[in-house]
Amino acid sequence: MKVGLYFGTFNPMHIGHLIIANHIAEYSSLDQVWLVVTPHNPLKKKSTLLDDYHRLQMVFLATEDYPKLKPSDIEFKLPQPNYTVHTLAHLQEKYPSHEFSLIMGEDNLNSLHKWKNYEVILQNHDIYVYPRLNTETINPEIAANARIHRVDAPVIELSSTFIRESIKAGKNVMPMLPHKVGEYLEHNLFYKK
Repeated sequence: MKVGLYFGTFNPMHIGHLIIANHIAEYSSLDQVWLVVTPHNPLKKKSTLLDDYHRLQMVFLATEDYPKLKPSDIEFKLPQPNYTVHTLAHLQEKYPSHEFSLIMGEDNLNSLHKWKNYEVILQNHDIYVYPRLNTETINPEIAANARIHRVDAPVIELSSTFIRESIKAGKNVMPMLPHKVGEYLEHNLFYKK
């Protein structure tokens, strides 16, 4: 089985995440897309994150009607801070018959050379790259790698930060969220203060 791994804090999960994950699941050679909820990105302040299990629940609620999309808590069980190369090794060991690829935006591809053991990732895993607005030119050496696949996905410029700030300001963000995620946030009063 070919599985694409879409990593994120999903703080909160929004329709942009869902559109990209579903587009890649439907219009690539991947069989499934796993949305991997990251417990703590070393580049983000942990204080801004909702509890890991609330974020996992939002991904579950958003994807339960999409059979090719699966929430994953695989990184919850790994030592923190974790690196993608370690997650990939762990998954390959746990699911030896699966072929794992990464899914990332062009902005992340630009910083791939800063990732721990990025050469190992590129040697062993395909990377599906979706477009972003206003990205710098991609490093030509990385862009030319045969494992990099540009995906003609819709450009979604919607950020979880914008949604959190809008909720705090009392704005109606429901159109930006999968319906069940919006209900979950409302019920729990998340991001209100």
